[in-house]
Amino acid sequence: MKIQPLRGKTALVTGSTSGIGLGIARSLARQGANIILNGFGEPQAIEAVRNALAESGDVHCTYHGADIEKADEIESMIRFAHEKFGGVDILVNNAGIQFVSSIVEFPPEKWNAVLAINLTAAFHTTRLALPHMLSKNWGRIVNISSAHGLIASANKSAYIAAKHGLLGLTKATALETAAHSVTCNAICPGWVLTPLVQTQVDMRAQQEGLSDVEIKKRMLSEKQPSGEFVSTEQIGETVAFLCSAAADQIRGISLPVDGGIVAQ
Repeated sequence: MKIQPLRGKTALVTGSTSGIGLGIARSLARQGANIILNGFGEPQAIEAVRNALAESGDVHCTYHGADIEKADEIESMIRFAHEKFGGVDILVNNAGIQFVSSIVEFPPEKWNAVLAINLTAAFHTTRLALPHMLSKNWGRIVNISSAHGLIASANKSAYIAAKHGLLGLTKATALETAAHSVTCNAICPGWVLTPLVQTQVDMRAQQEGLSDVEIKKRMLSEKQPSGEFVSTEQIGETVAFLCSAAADQIRGISLPVDGGIVAQ
């Protein structure tokens, strides 16, 4: 018989139709949590993911297509969660976008979009989900930041500003909920081999005339001392740990899962 410590809880994971978010949703479903997926994709592909998650943990899994750049759509998604499950018990703010440019040439509209999706959306989901958590005196908020929430690189000013800001929001939320059984923490992944990163690998392999394996080694050697990609499953299981009773007194941390990037 499977032990499912999150049975009866409901988890909303933004940006969960692929990549890191899907890995997180899979881990939480295996732990028994009902899942609300959110993100973009083809309807048939999303439905296949939804069915697979429901079967994997014998849980309820549904989908809401809110564009989290828009506050009113986030509000609609949280209302949906209340109508369907009574509220959100576990909130994982995972959705994010990237844009690379020097500050001088950075388009203001791209800056606004990166901040809206990577940071402001987490504020809206948090403020809307917290009342239910506080009323039940139990809740988990996990913000997916980045190694770039702790260190910087050139030409990624908006992303770095947003991910640093997300760590500040995490700490403030943790302090405001400290007297309750509601925790807020952040995870800071390094290179994770998602479909998006694989696309970057493919492009560099073509440009530089090297194999997939050679490009991956080069990318990792530039940043990640372990020489290995972080897996989406490892991020998912880290989130599941932060939702466990063992993590009751872990509050406001910024946890690198990065193969040693920030230790350098």
